[in-house]
Amino acid sequence: MRRNPYLSAPSKKYSVNSRKQGDGAASQVHGVLILVALVIILALILWLLCSGFTFPTWPPPPPELPPIIITDVRHINNDHPYNLNYESRVTLRNNSTVRFPNDLLTAKFYRDGEEIYPCIILTMNGHNFISTHHYGVQTLHGSGSEDQYWNPNERIWINLNDGTLHPGDLVTVEIFDRGTGNRVSRHSYAA
Repeated sequence: MRRNPYLSAPSKKYSVNSRKQGDGAASQVHGVLILVALVIILALILWLLCSGFTFPTWPPPPPELPPIIITDVRHINNDHPYNLNYESRVTLRNNSTVRFPNDLLTAKFYRDGEEIYPCIILTMNGHNFISTHHYGVQTLHGSGSEDQYWNPNERIWINLNDGTLHPGDLVTVEIFDRGTGNRVSRHSYAA
């Protein structure tokens, strides 16, 4: 009787389950090592996040701005918008979360590192400013000067004498607390 070749057992040469000796162990060990390393890395990241660690951002955040900043310097007359007369209007903004008593605040202005003289602002309160000797300053107004306090995000517009500031000047303002004599803020802005 002849044997049916299709019913016979497969030969070792073509066997699906055949392996060379030592082939299977290396990939299992590598797989276990990779999984253990992943678990350790994930546990380390979770521990860092729970302990309050913050990952650095890129690019790094810009430096924090001071409490009172210059947001604008105008050189054009509002009545004649195309007339460049070096109006020298400086806009200041309360950039902090602090309410400043504006009557106790004084200001000094600098142009390219040199103090602008005479430029005397003895109070940032608009009502009290009128009765002071304010040489070098024409007007002071804005929501930050109308009440007793200069609240966060409120602005004060200071109109220096015409021709005091020119385009390209580096304008610096220092704000002081008259009660303590401490500097509250210093900020520079290119006009």
